[in-house]
Amino acid sequence: MSIATLHSRQENPYRFMAAYIHNIATVVPERSYRQDFLREQMKKYIGQRDISRHIIHRIYAKSGIKKRHTVIDDFRANGDPRVFFQQDGSLSTPSTGKRNQLYIEKAKPLWVKTARKTIEENPSVNKTDITHIITVSCTGFFAPEPGFEIIKELNLSSSTERFHLGFMGCFAAFPAMKMAQSFCAAQPDANVLIVCLELCTLHLQNSEATDHLISASVFADGAAGLIVSARQPVKRALKLEHFSTTIAEETEEDMAWTIGDTGFEMVLSSYVPDLIKSNLSDAIQPLLEAYHISLADINRWAVHPGGRAILDKVHQSCNLQPEQLAASRKVLANYGNMSSATILFVLKELLDSTEENNKTTTLALAFGPGLTIESALLTTTDPA
Repeated sequence: MSIATLHSRQENPYRFMAAYIHNIATVVPERSYRQDFLREQMKKYIGQRDISRHIIHRIYAKSGIKKRHTVIDDFRANGDPRVFFQQDGSLSTPSTGKRNQLYIEKAKPLWVKTARKTIEENPSVNKTDITHIITVSCTGFFAPEPGFEIIKELNLSSSTERFHLGFMGCFAAFPAMKMAQSFCAAQPDANVLIVCLELCTLHLQNSEATDHLISASVFADGAAGLIVSARQPVKRALKLEHFSTTIAEETEEDMAWTIGDTGFEMVLSSYVPDLIKSNLSDAIQPLLEAYHISLADINRWAVHPGGRAILDKVHQSCNLQPEQLAASRKVLANYGNMSSATILFVLKELLDSTEENNKTTTLALAFGPGLTIESALLTTTDPA
């Protein structure tokens, strides 16, 4: 399957002044469950047929995930209040309204906690320096939007510009970073706070459809924040070099995210890993051409761990060494797929690495509805 070249857009790497990811902070809900426990819960509550129980067991066993975090407490027998797993052995299907109300209740403090942690962990940018806030989520909505909540609770300036990216899925951190880079180019003293937060587990579906079972096996809850600025970093940082966006032809039905009467319904076809593999080479070629480099020149890879099969296909397609995907596999194992926040967990793993990173080139990739492939080149910089 070929890439729709007319749907591919590459930004000029010389258009922008230097902008840096100064730090990344991550936050997850306190509750976490082992994947093997969740597997047995799903077999008990959703696997009404032998074939369904077999599929559930296989999907969970081969997921590459050890545990996931969630704001939902009733995945365990004595959890309360009950949302999905009822004590009588039944599985309820809350309305979209009830799920979104839970999103509002659970997400608001997490938005604020993540923003506060991101600012507090930055050695050179304090809350009075923040000029823009970009919030990202596809798992719930409320207004005023999360940026308003962050400004109110952290007592930021009321003149702070705020923007919200909604319903873009797992690749949404990339357009957020591009927006931040543009703001820094237009306003050299800008300090942009980005927060991505997803509560995917609120949208568990009472369904034996394979797409829904796959979704239930990988998605989790989590948040991540970062500060992007043109000011010179005082510690190790990631310089934003170049971005590329590509839409693969005839794949729109294979990954989609729609609002139903009982939550948001994720379509995640089992063909997605193969679609990514067949389109990946053409998708990242513009980045390589822009810098006159080859895959061999890429030191490190930050790949969105949408699932084990996706990482396996990237590994095969780009002929990578196991250590080049170690950060992505570690995040998948410990957190699962937290949609837009996940790639920031991977980038944090690389940024916090103790190995010598000066001038290291990182290729970051994420995949989402469309099927859209977002990619970015970043270089690691150490203070002089």
